[in-house]
Amino acid sequence: MVSVRKFQVTFDCADPGRVARFWGEVLGYTVPPLDDPGQSAVCVDPSGEGPRLYFQRVPEGKVVKNRVHLCVRVGTGLVGEERLAALEAECARLLPLGAVRVRLLEADGEEESCIVMQDVEGNEFCLD
Repeated sequence: MVSVRKFQVTFDCADPGRVARFWGEVLGYTVPPLDDPGQSAVCVDPSGEGPRLYFQRVPEGKVVKNRVHLCVRVGTGLVGEERLAALEAECARLLPLGAVRVRLLEADGEEESCIVMQDVEGNEFCLD
């Protein structure tokens, strides 16, 4: 049996420090100081439980939809109007940080509602 392994999620971006600060605020992670935040940055779960997020500067911009995205789990266990209220409250908190609301995907009988968002560099993520 394979043991559970720690993993890191890496983001290619234009401004690593800015994107790391955004995700630190979203997730309640800390952003330790680095020698050159223009080249790379990280944010880490202060409890040590969640994955480390690493942000590296790349010259090219984002041009297509993400193949992998983060789902921020704010509505776990909630359904209907209670779930929508939790999603909308988190969306309202993230908009002033630079997030962009893309669309609401409403519950369809199989999946619960979620809100598709973009971070400060246009990377998609979901409030789930």
